[in-house]
Amino acid sequence: MSNLDISSLITLVLVLIVSVVGHEIAHGFVAFKFGDDTAKSQNRLSLNPLRHIDLLGTIIVPSLMFYAGGILFGWAKPVPINPYLITKNGGYFGMICVSLAGIVFNALLCILSFISLYINLVPNELVRAIYMLFSINLILAIFNLYPVPPLDGSKALAYILRIFKFDNIANLYQKLNRYGFIILILIIITPASKVIFMPIFSLLELANEILSSR
Repeated sequence: MSNLDISSLITLVLVLIVSVVGHEIAHGFVAFKFGDDTAKSQNRLSLNPLRHIDLLGTIIVPSLMFYAGGILFGWAKPVPINPYLITKNGGYFGMICVSLAGIVFNALLCILSFISLYINLVPNELVRAIYMLFSINLILAIFNLYPVPPLDGSKALAYILRIFKFDNIANLYQKLNRYGFIILILIIITPASKVIFMPIFSLLELANEILSSR
């Protein structure tokens, strides 16, 4: 590998750590705000990435997939939460907030990095890193929003169903979580991926046009 390739890989790994670990901390932080100190008591609200990194899911898999085709798929160690405490203190709304917290974190990073690129706040030597931060967090925010178990969007949808008293449907829906990894792999390796990732790639293309025309 050339020095450029090594530099790009290191940058990608650092951006992934910030994006994926921050996503998990956001879940735990919002859970804590709703009275659940499970993550805090296990020191999972720590900014130390070593407490959150899953070597395979946080670094190896997403790096390989991103370089192979621009598709980002990965995970950190899930932050433990206590749904009973959260529901007791915040109802199903509290669980929806916890479910969407990581997505909100990624969306905020995406927006802030895009704005900094658009108004030229970024030094030239950091442009590539900030663009990676923008693109990766755009992918993570939209992809996790899809209502496909076990993605965050599916968890939020299950509690929305419960708010409207569709408990039986929510129970059946949540049982799909056990097959979640298989479902995601099938989506990624089949033609369904073109449909799933079309909105993401369309937004990236639009963002590139805006940035190149500024």
